[in-house]
Amino acid sequence: MHTAFFLLLAASLARFLIRHPGEPRTPWIIALSVSLALLYVLGPSLGTRPTPHRLAWLTLVVAAWGVLVMLAPSFAWCAVPLFYTGLRTLPPRAALLLVAVLTTFVVAAQLELAGHFDPNLLFAPPAWAAVASAVFLYMQRQAARQRDLIDDLIRTRRELAATERREGTLAERQRLSMEIHDTLAQGLSSQQMLLQAADRVWDADPAKARTHVRTAESITERGLAEARRFVHDLAPADLADGGGVTQALRALAERESDAGLTVRFHAEGAPVPLPDRVGSALLRIAQGALANVREHAEATTAALTLTLLDDQVVLDVADDGRGFTPSAARSTGVRGHGLPAIRARAGQLGGRLTIESAPGEGTVLSVSIPLEPPLETS
Repeated sequence: MHTAFFLLLAASLARFLIRHPGEPRTPWIIALSVSLALLYVLGPSLGTRPTPHRLAWLTLVVAAWGVLVMLAPSFAWCAVPLFYTGLRTLPPRAALLLVAVLTTFVVAAQLELAGHFDPNLLFAPPAWAAVASAVFLYMQRQAARQRDLIDDLIRTRRELAATERREGTLAERQRLSMEIHDTLAQGLSSQQMLLQAADRVWDADPAKARTHVRTAESITERGLAEARRFVHDLAPADLADGGGVTQALRALAERESDAGLTVRFHAEGAPVPLPDRVGSALLRIAQGALANVREHAEATTAALTLTLLDDQVVLDVADDGRGFTPSAARSTGVRGHGLPAIRARAGQLGGRLTIESAPGEGTVLSVSIPLEPPLETS
């Protein structure tokens, strides 16, 4: 529009100089044209908001143009860019009033140039001004709606990000609760049982009592290592040595074996590297399952079996304890936090937990975790 204004102004001046050379008003026309051009240049620096300076500038521009039109009607077509300048600067009603005034000047100028009455000159400029104004105002409303929509989208995105952060925080808290339950809490529980056992036989069998104390000390050492590992990166301490989940489960079985419970470990299948999350989950599940065996099963032997298949890994924890009814335990919740934590940990990796048990017949806990996402079938 700025370019169009200067082109129309130059064309109008050239037309006047060609058709009216040497007239007394020519110097005034040239001076007013140059002044209007210089005045128009100041407009962009004043912005588009209806500030006092902007309104004063628009008034001067329209006044200078009006004088030019009265002196030389050919300058009337410079009104086209001024339409949009007024529509961008003024409120809608004031802008439409300005457009009507400018259109009146255009019609009067064209009729004067024609020298006779012409219906096209009387109705065409108002029609064109009405269409231009309607299109401009419609585009303004659409732009305002788009800005509102963008603001809503940005606000919604921020709210969604905040919700995801809250959900991530809750999920991390749940994961940490399971980690603490399967490591520090279970270790403290084992220490308590060993120290209580040592206290009961301290006078009758000092050697056995000292064995219990040494075992509790070993568990304390492992718990301290787990706590330090929590601070470092929350990974299982047994996996930090780089021996893999097989070596970690074997070390866990050796560590959990004592005079009251013998834990054996067996691995089947070709060794394959497992993702860190899978290895960590299997070790935590084994720790939680053995803690349940020690606290609830009254078993003398337990077996850890790791089976590595092409598409999944399976961990079985079996004991010869007193067993229980899985359906009744699930409905009453008597098994505490251990089994729900194991089921949740397996579910986070797309795995599932299966429990086979009956009163007096021991328990077999089986966790299977897929190593690859299942292929879609049609």
